[in-house]
Amino acid sequence: MPRASKLLPSLGHASSGAAGTVISTLLTYPLDLVNTRLKVQRQLRLDSSLSEEECYRSIFDAFFKIYRTEGGLSAFFAGLSTDILKSAADSFLFFLFYTWFRARRLVGRHPDLPYLRVIEELAVGAAAGACAKLFTTPVSNVVTKRQTASLLDRSPSSSPTRRPAQKGFWEVVREIQAEKGGVLGLWAGYSASLVLTLNPSLTFFLQAILKRLLVDRKKWDDPGSGITFLLAAMSKVGATAVTYPFQIGKARLQMGHKSSKGEGEKEKRGGIFTTVARIRREEGVRALYDGIGGELLKGFFNHGTTMLTKDVVHGVIIKLYWIVAGFLVQWPALRRILVQRMRKRNEKGGWQLVGRGVLADLVKGGRIGASMMQT
Repeated sequence: MPRASKLLPSLGHASSGAAGTVISTLLTYPLDLVNTRLKVQRQLRLDSSLSEEECYRSIFDAFFKIYRTEGGLSAFFAGLSTDILKSAADSFLFFLFYTWFRARRLVGRHPDLPYLRVIEELAVGAAAGACAKLFTTPVSNVVTKRQTASLLDRSPSSSPTRRPAQKGFWEVVREIQAEKGGVLGLWAGYSASLVLTLNPSLTFFLQAILKRLLVDRKKWDDPGSGITFLLAAMSKVGATAVTYPFQIGKARLQMGHKSSKGEGEKEKRGGIFTTVARIRREEGVRALYDGIGGELLKGFFNHGTTMLTKDVVHGVIIKLYWIVAGFLVQWPALRRILVQRMRKRNEKGGWQLVGRGVLADLVKGGRIGASMMQT
């Protein structure tokens, strides 16, 4: 049977990737919320918006304080629905653009060389990430705002055990617009997102390298669930370690707050490189790695779960595809249309909808072998 990556169009990869991301987001969201707060609490402490006692000393201290002061387990899921929407859209669009860009780039290459050069792989990943983030940055701003709401809304007179009221999606959108000066404020941090597009491209590049080094070539198509999880998780950890300072800068650009020093919203303007340079100059290199332990832990489980689930869903979509194709070819008119389209695609040298053997089966009798159905 032909390789799965040649059987599904970009839409299939995008759907399976989005499904995997939703599941991994549900499993790791509490850790993501804690990580976001660890990224921004140093700035709030310097602005005197947080006292020393209110700051989190570690991941475990953050979990304990949030549970004790913000209403128990439900506090760890503030903004979950919005983040699921953002994560699913982000993943769907990334895999859609990534698979399409990569397939376009591979057209014309030798069939025995089913991979791109290093610089091409990174460029494809970066381009796909940039396109996806253009659509999802506003939602990402809302997620960051909701995750840090309890920190930003604290005041000396507030009760330490008061559970902050959760603001609605559109209420947060209007708040961001008011703070950032209009609709374009919803894209605050997009410059950081452009830099961070290197993260997924580095991740997939490292995953490909690890697969070539650690997995036998005969098992590249299906290395197994355990190996798939470990390769994806380790590659994500490596990519996150390289790009983490820019995640710190992005979180601060997106947070937006009013300093308790009475300066109002006097944000220090500038792009992501200016922000990272300022943090390093004023707060030291260590500030660029606040909470990196939690982020690496989250990346390990999140991306590993995403890719493992994606492969499972990918396989289900392939089976459904063969089932649907088997039913469609029972009707002569639909069979003629399908065969004509496949012939045109084969003549153009583009992506093949099905393998040559399957094409012959369709023409002869519309039967699909049981071995294909079980793959």
